[in-house]
Amino acid sequence: MSPRFLIPLFAGVVLASPLHAEDGTPKGVVELFTAQGCSSCPPADAAFRKLVNQGNVIALAYHVDYWNYLGWADTLSSKENTERQYGYARTMGRSNVYTPQAIVNGRSHLAGSDLTGINSKIDIYSSEGNGLTVPISASMRGDELEIKIGAGQGKANVVMVYFDKEKTIDVEKGENSGKKISYLHSVTNVETVGMWDGKATNLTLPASVLQRPQLEGCAILLQSATADGDPAAILGATVVMAGKNI
Repeated sequence: MSPRFLIPLFAGVVLASPLHAEDGTPKGVVELFTAQGCSSCPPADAAFRKLVNQGNVIALAYHVDYWNYLGWADTLSSKENTERQYGYARTMGRSNVYTPQAIVNGRSHLAGSDLTGINSKIDIYSSEGNGLTVPISASMRGDELEIKIGAGQGKANVVMVYFDKEKTIDVEKGENSGKKISYLHSVTNVETVGMWDGKATNLTLPASVLQRPQLEGCAILLQSATADGDPAAILGATVVMAGKNI
């Protein structure tokens, strides 16, 4: 197991590579769309925990709000998370969404509980050149955050995905009533902070983008988009964590 390459930033926040890969590059990005009120989601949440603990991918969980009518309003859900999932559906030519759904590298979907299938898809993309092919890193310089992006093909957005490290929820109603479920890397906000045109780029942001109350983690994605602005292939990624490790 290789070191995690922790680089101190400011109070309580470090740049961290959540990786075991020797070259320090994540193998892929997995986005799980889940819900506390979905009876088929707990197995996917458990698989997602294993994925996080593997340490070789960036894993993000988006709680959607369209199952809230079943009697339990997901405490981690947002309409923005739901909109992101519908965006992926449009990109992939689908007319519907479902939970639990895993999106791999912004390129394809499969059942969120299929850990073997998710890892297999990551490996296939890596071997085909559809993995995270554009290097991206972040470092603090005084009161600025500098994001360095390597050269590559195409155009993409620089997307900050903020998330909580872990939240344990007592589900009191709905299909999972009476269960206490611990959720990892639940997304709290997503914002686009810049663009990349295929050339090696340095993007400088104020440190305030990370100086947020209760910030626990932030993934930085280099993600392409469709002509309509929907999320598409992820070309590169890194992560910032609060604390000493993932």
